[in-house]
Formats: sequence, structure tokens, C-alpha cells
Amino acid sequence: MSSVPRRYPVQINGQAVSSRELTPIAFAGFAHFTAMQVRNRKVKGMDLHLTRLREASVEFFGRALPDEQVRSYIEMAISEGPVDQSLTATVFSRGGEFTADSMDADPEVLVRTAAPSNGPEGPLRLDAIHYERPLAKIKHVGESAKTYYLHQAIRRGFDDAAFVDRQGRLSEATIWNLVFQDGETVVWPRAEILKGTMMGIVQRQLERAGIPQTHENVSLARLATLSGAAVMNSWTPGIAVTAIGLQEIPESASFIRLLHESLASEPARHA
Repeated sequence: MSSVPRRYPVQINGQAVSSRELTPIAFAGFAHFTAMQVRNRKVKGMDLHLTRLREASVEFFGRALPDEQVRSYIEMAISEGPVDQSLTATVFSRGGEFTADSMDADPEVLVRTAAPSNGPEGPLRLDAIHYERPLAKIKHVGESAKTYYLHQAIRRGFDDAAFVDRQGRLSEATIWNLVFQDGETVVWPRAEILKGTMMGIVQRQLERAGIPQTHENVSLARLATLSGAAVMNSWTPGIAVTAIGLQEIPESASFIRLLHESLASEPARHA
């Protein structure tokens, strides 16, 4: 009997892997990753994804694989899967966690693919949680607090949670970057956050279009003066946010349209 081909490939270093090979890293907490949406076998912002993986590898492991090597693993998985898919590239060490062995082993790349996603419809109402993510600038695995606070927010009648740091500044949401609008200006939170690849795409396209942008300390009180709010991640450039905590925020269709137009302006390329 011939085996049924895997619809969505899972690979390590460009090679298909079995469940047995995946078992040792299934719960590994010392790894970092990037996530992207593939459409027609093309990706937007691949340069941002590669930069993220390289810089995080240097931070975590003291070394990084060449961009072209990582790109080849991603390209291989894309070519072997459906034309549209979600893809996650995770860089890990076989030395594992809670040990010095991970300081010496060369990093490796696990690439997983799944069905494509565009994220939830929205608008979303976010609970305001006082929390600061550890190593916030790195997209790393093992962050159970994000799911914990999501669950807590839902129990309190919200859709998700936004984080407030010890200085009273909004930083980001559980798996999202936050973005606001003040009149014609796009406002990004000034705080310790992960700069998302979607955030990077939108920022450079807004700059090219001449749309004013600023980074500000955004408090909960500041929300009352803003004309719109949204979350974004690798799924989508913008889902409207109509409340954070007890503060209602106007739903701005024009702001959401601007964010989506920014993504549309970014060229999609083969990995």
C-alpha cells in the first residue's frame, strides 16, 4: 500500500521528519520562531522574517544560520504544500532547555505548515492586563501567560487581552501588535514590545505613502482622545478594537482600510 502524502509538510533542516523525531522537541521551551501567511506560494516581508530569525538566533544561541540556508528550508516547505498555507519556522537547539548544552549545539530549523488563516472578523474588545512579557523583543516559544490572560479576558466578557506595563503604558496584546490613530496620524505604542513583521510591512508602506506616524506612551486615559484602534499580526494588518478595559474606542472603518491598503501595497515574492 502506498503511503498518503502529507498535505502540510513538517520538516527539520529541509528534511521530512517523523513523529518520533519530533517528540524530543515537542515541549521544548528554548526556541524562537516566525510565522507567515503564504498565498499563491508567495510571501510578503520575507526580509523581515529572515532578519527576525537571524537576530533572535544570535541573542539565544550566540550564532545564526545563513539567511539563504533558512530561506531554502522555508522555500522547500512552501513548494511541497498547497499554494495557500500558514507557515511557522522555529529555530531550536537539540541541546534542549534547562541545560548548558544548548549553548554549544548549532541551531536547527523546524518548519511546520497548516491551513491558511486571515484571523478573526472583529471588532474586538480587549481586557487591560498589567503584565510585561519576558524577552519581549524576541518571538519565543513557551509563553503560557499569553494563553492564560486570553482565557481570563474571555471569562471577564472580553475577546482578548492587551498588556499594560509598569509605567502604565499599553504595549501589545496577547498575540498582536497594537496600533492607534489620532486624527490623520498613526500612533504606535512606545514600550518593550515585539516588532511584528506585519508591523514592519505596514510601517514602511505608510512611510512610502507619506502617512504621518509617531511612537507615543499610550496610557488607558489616552484612549479617550484617539479616533481608532486595531490589532495586527501575521494573519492580518488590522482588526478593529472598540474597547480596551473600560475605555470605549470609536470603530474607524477608514483606519482599518488604510492598514489593509498598506499590506496590499507590499509586493509578494517567492521565498
